[in-house]
Amino acid sequence: MKFEKRHATAILVGLLVLVLDLIFFIGTVWLVPMIVVAVTIGWSQYWIDFFINIQKQRNIEARFPDFVRYLVGGIRSGMPVSQAIIHVANTDFGSLSPHVKKLANQIEWSIPVHKALKIFAKDTNNPVIKRSIATVIEAEQAGGNIEDVLDTVTRSVIDIKKIKQRRKASIHSQIVQSYVIFIVFLAIMVVVQNMIIPYVSGLTKQTGIEATGIDAPVSLIRETPASISETVQIDFSSVSSFFSSVNAWFVSLKGIIMMIALIQGLFTGIVIGKLAEGQISPGLKHSLILMTLAFLVISISHGI
Repeated sequence: MKFEKRHATAILVGLLVLVLDLIFFIGTVWLVPMIVVAVTIGWSQYWIDFFINIQKQRNIEARFPDFVRYLVGGIRSGMPVSQAIIHVANTDFGSLSPHVKKLANQIEWSIPVHKALKIFAKDTNNPVIKRSIATVIEAEQAGGNIEDVLDTVTRSVIDIKKIKQRRKASIHSQIVQSYVIFIVFLAIMVVVQNMIIPYVSGLTKQTGIEATGIDAPVSLIRETPASISETVQIDFSSVSSFFSSVNAWFVSLKGIIMMIALIQGLFTGIVIGKLAEGQISPGLKHSLILMTLAFLVISISHGI
């Protein structure tokens, strides 16, 4: 990804929101949620680029069978492969068009067809296209009929696309269930941190046992077990105090609950992406949504 002006603008806006947060919301319930908002704004352009690239890859993969069909039609009309590629380069193939035009330009510059096709597959950076081009080159070098090979590759790509669509449709209900389960999980964590933990903390503060009108012997007095701090206030008085308090917060009960929620959101999103798309990278979109939701809900409930 290239660093552009919009990336710098998003980072500056995020820093501005962070500074305003530290000025106006320090010591309030909105301090941590606004930090999340500032960080989200700062890296939003990178995430947008990431998701746009995923969508672009899907469009490239979807239009590749159209390119191959046009290419087969040109070959069957009597054109050599190189001329057929140049002929179909003027057709609109969506996100695949720039790569097809580059392929045609390379052939016009007398670059061998096999080498140009390998460059084409590398530029698209799509695993389906890379496998298809490798199959075509190997079959053609082995003496196979390139028309039949391309036709077979087209059918194979279309079948793969149909399988992915069927899998995505069948897994849709499970994706919804995963989101619902995660929201229920967040609700349980809120109840645990705001009701159960304070109640249990009150019990552990007892240092003795009840006696029925008679003082309990010293040997029966219960010692308060060493316990994790329920919460830690972030100290902004100095840099060393800030990092020390942040470190202490991470090992407090509320910090641990926050980390549990974030870890759960991260891996839930990855699992959703793997089930729906067959790849981990699309799951990062779901991970981002779930982790942001978890951070906002848990941090606001901490303050309340």
